[in-house]
Amino acid sequence: MKRTNFFQFTNGPKVTLPFTDNEYENRLKGLRKIIGENNLDVVILTSLQNIAYYSGFLYCSFGRPYACVVTAERNIVVSANIDAGQPGRRCYGENIIYTDWERDNYFKAIISLVKKVKRIGIEKDHLTMERYQNLKDALDDPETVDIAPFTMQQRMIKSEEEINLIKSGAKIADIGGEALVKEIKVGATEIDIAMAGRDAMEKAIAKFHPNSELRDTWVWFQSGINT
Repeated sequence: MKRTNFFQFTNGPKVTLPFTDNEYENRLKGLRKIIGENNLDVVILTSLQNIAYYSGFLYCSFGRPYACVVTAERNIVVSANIDAGQPGRRCYGENIIYTDWERDNYFKAIISLVKKVKRIGIEKDHLTMERYQNLKDALDDPETVDIAPFTMQQRMIKSEEEINLIKSGAKIADIGGEALVKEIKVGATEIDIAMAGRDAMEKAIAKFHPNSELRDTWVWFQSGINT
């Protein structure tokens, strides 16, 4: 029996993302302007920040690579099978899943999306030397252009939606800080005080952003030599 190298899988409807469809379209419009200005056939994003920025999907790698492939017409998140249908539900655009049955299925999935390209945009500040070479080999040695500086510049200019989310994040951080201060007393441990702030923030996130995933909410409360 031949096991598939990659596949598409729908498991539930699309969920509400951190930003509107119009926001993601505007971001992709900016990226496609970069594509046009640099004569690129495709951009292959690999960093957590850029995949999240242009697709809405925030990955956790578990040692596996991810990508967002953007052409003039399409944007497709390439994700690992360990995530199953979650990336498809939580991304703006399409999703293709690669499996672990054979080595380099990640690159095989990308090849299926971008055949016969001569000039590609990549993030040189994120790709390892090994993956950079593997990607060039898989795509028959195209010319590469580092688009990381261009995307960083685009991300620096905040939209109204982004500013509103930043304000909400600051408000939630204040809620955590207030809860934390109330727990400071002689004999209290750092972890108990930190947990009070974290719990308050997670409750606030659930209240103000009910469609979001609760992931990695942190409080660093340090005393003594650690401050």
